[in-house]
Amino acid sequence: MHIHLIPLRLAAGAYILNSGLSKRGVDEEAARGMQAMAAAAYPQFKDMEPQKFANLLSGSEIALGSALIVPVLPRTVVAAGFTAFSGMLLGMYLKTPSLHRGPGDPRPNAQGEGYAKDVILFGAALTFLLDALRLDVRSAARKTTKKAAKGAAKVGRKTAEAGAKAAAVGVAAEKIRHRKH
Repeated sequence: MHIHLIPLRLAAGAYILNSGLSKRGVDEEAARGMQAMAAAAYPQFKDMEPQKFANLLSGSEIALGSALIVPVLPRTVVAAGFTAFSGMLLGMYLKTPSLHRGPGDPRPNAQGEGYAKDVILFGAALTFLLDALRLDVRSAARKTTKKAAKGAAKVGRKTAEAGAKAAAVGVAAEKIRHRKH
C-alpha cells in the first residue's frame, strides 16, 4: 500500500465501519426509515423487508470499512467497492429533493447537510480508484516491457547464434575454396 493513501483509507474506513456498527440491531422504526429513504432513490429496495435491508446495509458498511482499514484485498477491488458504495450514497442524496435548497439546486439545505458529506466520500473513493487503476496500468506496462525485453533478448541471441553459424559456414566455405586453388 502506498503511504499517501493510508490517511484516506483509515479515515474513510473508520467512518464507514462506525456507520455500519451503529446500524447493527436497529429497531424496526429505524430500519423502516433507512429502507424507505433508500427505496425512494433506488426502487429495487422497495419490496425488501426493512430489517433485512438494515442488516444488509450494516453488513456492507462493516465489510467495506474493514477492507479499507485492513489492506488484505486487492486495492482495485476495494477501490471499486468504495466507489460504488459512495456513488450510491451520492445518488441517494441527489435523488432526494427534500435534501436540497430548491428545484435545480443540488446544494444541501439544513436537512441535507448531513448527507452532503457523500460528495467528499465519492471524491475520496474516485481518488483511491484512479490511483489503483494507474498503479495496475503501470504494473501491466512493466510486465509487458519485461516480456518484450526478454523476447528481444531471445531474438538477439538467436540472431547472434544464426550469425555465428553463418560466419562458421562462411569460414568453412572459404577454407574449401582455398584448398581447391
